[in-house]
Amino acid sequence: MTEIKPLERKVNYYETDKMGIVHHSNYIRIFEETRVHYLAEMGMPFENIEAAGVLMPVLSVECSYKHPLVFGEAFQSSIRVTKFNGTTLHLAYRVISLKTGDLCAEGTSSHCFTDTDLKPIRTKNKFPDIYNVFNELTAAASEG
Repeated sequence: MTEIKPLERKVNYYETDKMGIVHHSNYIRIFEETRVHYLAEMGMPFENIEAAGVLMPVLSVECSYKHPLVFGEAFQSSIRVTKFNGTTLHLAYRVISLKTGDLCAEGTSSHCFTDTDLKPIRTKNKFPDIYNVFNELTAAASEG
């Protein structure tokens, strides 16, 4: 199993609101950034998935806000596969302050795999490389 380091970075000024904290909508963007990071870490960059003719539309997303992040604060965001069957994918996220160790946000997203016409596909049969990446993430999540 490839060791995947959580996404780590600092809060950008444009991500904050008038109260000086990360605007709630930006946590959804952080989740997306985390997905893209993990795929690159697994050797399957998102652009390679799309170049193969596979799309991963979001079916649902949910976020629970626990503790605010502020401009310049370093954080890490991690991801865990909670369910994968080759056609749909369910993920869980955790955003943690590197300054305080506080859990700042947690959430979930669900996705399906489609062709460019948005017709569902089974990755196991048509795109085994893509299937194997998510299957490996699923196995790692069940071990950890």
